[in-house]
Amino acid sequence: MSEVFEGYERQYCELSTNLSRKCGAAASVIDGDQKHKEIIELQSGLDEADVLIRKMDLEARSLQPSVKAMLLAKLREYKSDLTKLKREVKKLASAKSTAHEELLESGMANAHMASAGQRERLEMSTERLNQSSERIKESRRAVFETEELGVSILQDLHQQRETLLNSHAKLHGVDDAIDKSKKVLTSMSRRMSKNKWILGSVIGALVLAIIFILWFKLTH
Repeated sequence: MSEVFEGYERQYCELSTNLSRKCGAAASVIDGDQKHKEIIELQSGLDEADVLIRKMDLEARSLQPSVKAMLLAKLREYKSDLTKLKREVKKLASAKSTAHEELLESGMANAHMASAGQRERLEMSTERLNQSSERIKESRRAVFETEELGVSILQDLHQQRETLLNSHAKLHGVDDAIDKSKKVLTSMSRRMSKNKWILGSVIGALVLAIIFILWFKLTH
C-alpha cells in the first residue's frame, strides 16, 4: 500500500474521530455564542476532511489496478462516514438558526418594554455576528480555493513524473542500442585487422615465390 495514502488515511481517521466527538459535545451546548463557535469549528474540520478525501482519491488512482480497487472501496466508506458527519453538523446549524430566530422574535415581542439602549445593543450584536459569519465564509472559500490549487499541482506533478519515467526508459533503450553498436563495430574492426594481416602474408609469400622463380631461371 502507498505510504502517502496511509499518511492521508491516518490524518483523516484522527480528524473524523475528533469531529464526531465535537459534534456530540456541541449538541449539548446551550449558550448561543459558544454553540455558534463550535459549529464554525466543525464546518472548518469538515472542509479539511474533504481535502483529505480528495488527496486519498488522487493517490489511490495513481497506483496499480489491484491496489487501487482496494483503496477506492475503503475510500467509499470514508466518504459515507463524512456524509453522515455533514448531516449531523447541518442539523446542529439548523437548530441553532431556529433558536436564534426565536430569540429575535421574542426580542421583537418585548421591544415595547425594552429600552432604546437594549435594542441598540441587540442590533449591534446581531450585526457583529453577521459580519463574523461573512468573514468566516470568505476565509473558508479562500482555503478551499488554495486546496483545489494544491490538488491540481499534485496532479500535474504526477503526470510529469510519469513523463520522466517514460523518458528514462527510452534513454535506457538507446544506451543499450549504442552498446550493441559499439560491440559490432569493435568486432568488425578486429576482423578487418585480422584480414589485413592475412592479406599481407599472402602478398609476401607471392613476392618470395616470384623472386625464387626468377632466381632459379637466371641461375640455370
